[in-house]
Amino acid sequence: MPSYSVVPSIFGPVTSHDPHLSSFPSDESSLTIPISLAPGRAIPTRTSLSLTTLTTTTIAATSTSTAQNHQADPSVPDPSSRANTSNVGAVSLAVEQMIGKAKGSIIVLSSLIAYVSINSLVRALNPDTFIWYDEDRDEQRWIASSRSWFDRKACRWLSLCGTAHFHTVGPRFGQRKVLTESNASVSAQDEAAPWRSFWFREPEHPADQWDDDAERSLREIPDYVFEYAPLVHLFSKEQFWPCDIAEHLFHTTPMLNYTPVQSQHNHPTLEDLDQLNQWQDGRYVFLTSNDDVEERPPWMEGEKNIPVSPDEHSEESWSDWDGRLDGAIPGDTPEGRLKWYDTNHKLMSEDEAANLPLEDLGYSKPEDLLQDERVRDELRKRYGGEPIKMQETGGRSDAPAVLLVVDKGNGIVDAFWFFFYSFNLGNVVLNVRFGNHIGDWEHCLVRFYNGKPKALFFSAHSAGEAYSYEAVEKIGQRPVIYSAAGTHAMYATPGVHSYVLPWGLLHDQTDRGPLWDPLLNSHMYTYDHVNDTLRASTASPLAPTEWFYFNGHWGDKFYPLGDHRQYRFAGQYHYVNGPLGPRFKHLDRRKVCQGPDEDPCVIKDWVGEKMRLKRLSNPQPHENPV
Repeated sequence: MPSYSVVPSIFGPVTSHDPHLSSFPSDESSLTIPISLAPGRAIPTRTSLSLTTLTTTTIAATSTSTAQNHQADPSVPDPSSRANTSNVGAVSLAVEQMIGKAKGSIIVLSSLIAYVSINSLVRALNPDTFIWYDEDRDEQRWIASSRSWFDRKACRWLSLCGTAHFHTVGPRFGQRKVLTESNASVSAQDEAAPWRSFWFREPEHPADQWDDDAERSLREIPDYVFEYAPLVHLFSKEQFWPCDIAEHLFHTTPMLNYTPVQSQHNHPTLEDLDQLNQWQDGRYVFLTSNDDVEERPPWMEGEKNIPVSPDEHSEESWSDWDGRLDGAIPGDTPEGRLKWYDTNHKLMSEDEAANLPLEDLGYSKPEDLLQDERVRDELRKRYGGEPIKMQETGGRSDAPAVLLVVDKGNGIVDAFWFFFYSFNLGNVVLNVRFGNHIGDWEHCLVRFYNGKPKALFFSAHSAGEAYSYEAVEKIGQRPVIYSAAGTHAMYATPGVHSYVLPWGLLHDQTDRGPLWDPLLNSHMYTYDHVNDTLRASTASPLAPTEWFYFNGHWGDKFYPLGDHRQYRFAGQYHYVNGPLGPRFKHLDRRKVCQGPDEDPCVIKDWVGEKMRLKRLSNPQPHENPV
């Protein structure tokens, strides 16, 4: 008959209804008794036993037996020692992990405190330290416009502003308002709006009164300016097309910062826009949209202004064709370039001109060519071109271009072609869009010397690039420009163009979309940059000039932080200020580049995604490449 060792439970005495079991004394802490049980008979289910006690007793017995065996055989390791060692190791590991987490938290917290302290100290000592853009000058009031305490603090200390307003970038910007009967009537009124007559008025000096040869000569534009007028490829999937500045004025209200200065129904016109300069000299006047841009009003999209080509004939081309001539540019010598590169150049002998560093005359350095090509090649691999159709004839847009011709003396004439868009759609970085603004002025400059085109400048954001006339793609004699999607920045080639950030994170994209011929609809002026005088040319004698002298912004002031459309990350705003007009595009520049006259202006002799190897040697302009 089997025998079992039973220990009373710590919860009280063990009782049994089985006659073979005796009652345990309640005052005993431990007792071992034999249990007589018939073979094959189980303990009754109603018998109250402490299984924990049984298990503990069994373990204790096992430990005692193991200890005895260990005393008998010292070579056998003690399991209890191993268990104790494991427990100690686990506790030690947990402590180390806790210490590591504590250190990490302390480091993060200390770094945050140090950042906030240094940030506060620098702002207190020099408030202009963090002013990188005009928008930053209103930092305090802009942050205070948010109703959220958390948002204000996160913006001030972590540069995470308006996080609750952020939304991911979709395939199309905004959401067009559903067309209703009232909206339809407004659109019908727009079609018959008086802004269509803004461009035409009775001139103060009618053309038939320009009998004075001197006055007429000041208004005449040389024929070669028209012969070499550029053509513009708009992006095929553009969302915001060219617009008419007269229509833009009809849908805006002038505001001094965020305060209206006249009724919304009292529209500014091209003939009285300069009167807004009475408000703080116009510098803080913003032509603010009467509509929500994110509802995509039709006047802002400009779809009706998409150029329509009269010639349907096209031929297949490739987006990486560069349109260049191989070899040195004919007649391009340092002596010859010195005459037109800088309008303020001093007279030099041929020997002095020959000894000038080539960089001082805008020639590229070999290392610059290589570096630029590496970036282009990487972008080309990422966004390879596709075979497309190339138009041979440009189309007319209902949105007029603006031509300003500036005679700078000594045979140098600059022709500025300005293109206006009612909205600039900013670029995307890591699925975050930055740089939206109402109103957008872009321009191309063609510099002539003695009637011959020498160089071009394509504006792109706050900068741009200059090229020799021979380098750029042409249709006939006319240079071809590529307008980027959304931003409308101007480039010499189709494809992807990286700027500002490394690895192509921030880039523009161009292609051979609709071809726009600005000659078919443009308003043309001559401009005296010395006396700041704009004149309607003999080609556009009825064109008003007052709009040119407006000193303010052609769009909204950047939206407050409290506006649900606004956010800012890492100092970059979702919506920024509208731009200034053509008068502030450095029309009196000495070199073709838009930057300061003292800065170097590199004029590239090549364009395209791939340069031919013999271009990499950067031969002397008067020598043949090897």
